Amino acid sequence: MKKNYHNSVGVGKYTGLVLISPFIAGFFIFILYPFVCSFVTGMTNYDNIHQPEFVGFENYINMFSDSDFINAVGVTLKYTLLFVPLKIIVSLFTALLLSLEIKGIGIFRTVFYIPSVLGANLAVVIMWQYLFTRNGLVNQFLEIIGISPVSWYGNPDCSIFIIILLRLWEFGSAMVIFLTALRDIPKEYYDAAKVDGCGKVKSFFLITLPLLKNVIFMNIVLQTISALQEFNAPYMITHGEPLNNTYTVGMLIYDEMFKYYNAGYANAVSWVLFMLTAIVVFIMFRITGRLKEEMQ
Repeated sequence: MKKNYHNSVGVGKYTGLVLISPFIAGFFIFILYPFVCSFVTGMTNYDNIHQPEFVGFENYINMFSDSDFINAVGVTLKYTLLFVPLKIIVSLFTALLLSLEIKGIGIFRTVFYIPSVLGANLAVVIMWQYLFTRNGLVNQFLEIIGISPVSWYGNPDCSIFIIILLRLWEFGSAMVIFLTALRDIPKEYYDAAKVDGCGKVKSFFLITLPLLKNVIFMNIVLQTISALQEFNAPYMITHGEPLNNTYTVGMLIYDEMFKYYNAGYANAVSWVLFMLTAIVVFIMFRITGRLKEEMQ
């Protein structure tokens, strides 16, 4: 005779499936379905109005002869290579300072995290634009110390650094991850190093950095993915100028979708960006794996 299902807590065998059904439904509706639709749309000529026309891989072929796309990829990679190392260094250095056990350190931790909460909203962008205008506070400070004012928005070599500085200002998320990892390092390691005659600088390179290598790698991956998808800051501050030197792939996708109504091409570019991000992250994992094997 077949026995009925029963367990000690009185929960049916389908209870777990029922409980996770909202997540499953959300995955199919908000992730998998748009994902598939984006790929299909990328293989069509579609203007969001008329019936889409299937063109196969024509959009992908055309983009590699598109000067705007090639320029946008170059700007995005340049921005990523400059931004990610700087943010890791700034966030780690700040986390080291905020890990000190001094009176009122909780207040400082909150203050340093506030820029990440504010983000690149309109008020922050207006403030940032004023700081770097011809007569802004930054140029006024440069004049005080005897340096000629800089055309931050007109100089192609300077404009991208305005975007980088804004994003560096939002280092709170990476800082919190580092701060948590630093507090998990046993103090006994530093006490033993101090007994052996190691100073703070030597202890940092021999103890802190090796124990933070996994956290550093995780932060590099997260910041790289975020940098490759950059859109808000250059769109609101420089609008891709001057001479498209701050024109990222994210801005190209936006313009093709909502300015030129070329949904097929925009979705194709978004898929290339997705593949580029996946390749970069894969290479990072491969390099890290080989380094770990060599160190063992």
